[in-house]
Amino acid sequence: MGENPSVIATTSPSDAILLGAVDIALAALLEQVDKVDVGPALGAVQEGDHVATHAFDCLRAGYRGWKWSVTVARAEGQDLVTIDEVVLLPGEDAIIAPQWVPYKDRIRPGDLSPGDLLPVEDDDPRLVPTYSFGDDPLSADDKAQIRQVAQDLGLGRVRTLSVEGRELAAQRWYDGDGGPEAPVAQSAPAKCTSCGFLVRLAGPLSEVFGVCANGNANDDGRVVSFDHGCGAHSEVQLSRKQQPLPPADHAFDTLTSDEFEQL
Repeated sequence: MGENPSVIATTSPSDAILLGAVDIALAALLEQVDKVDVGPALGAVQEGDHVATHAFDCLRAGYRGWKWSVTVARAEGQDLVTIDEVVLLPGEDAIIAPQWVPYKDRIRPGDLSPGDLLPVEDDDPRLVPTYSFGDDPLSADDKAQIRQVAQDLGLGRVRTLSVEGRELAAQRWYDGDGGPEAPVAQSAPAKCTSCGFLVRLAGPLSEVFGVCANGNANDDGRVVSFDHGCGAHSEVQLSRKQQPLPPADHAFDTLTSDEFEQL
């Protein structure tokens, strides 16, 4: 482990003293890390004038692809090598945690429990103020004033779906389990548009969607597209070969006990 590792060239003048300080870097590393967790030297990189970093393979369980990084430095005109820092860094093949995703982007239907709150931001593009008009964006003060007036007058909802919010919901529903591409719809004998259990909606979404009201269907109480379908369609009929066989005629046992004993 004391052999000179490969050197990665930089635009700074080569510092042979720092690039050759493998043993010094290793000694500093072993002061903080168990020897069994340290592998061979992987090379050295000159970070700038009088600063270089030595890398060592990490053998610690659970850290495959990681490397120990030891940064060394020296003062101008001095040969004394000092230690700047010792850290553990991920390599190209390292197993690392996935990129952070804000909680509001991780929430999925069914994640909320009783008592959980999921606030909606004032500038959420899916919503627009119900009691405002015009295309000009509203300031935070204007939005707060509209909310207060709506609350004082008891006018109902402060915000309603924007065109973008409506289109996002429609696309999500159409692509989901209540749309035409669902496996149950692909094998359905007829579409929801002709089903007697379909409850029509009001508003712009009524042209594409309804709500299933068949208590025996998988989609009962859910939004379905008109071109969705399932086997519980109101007009579905079984073919003759699919109908259950009628029960056989009753058989009357006329065998007496005396006749039974003679058998």
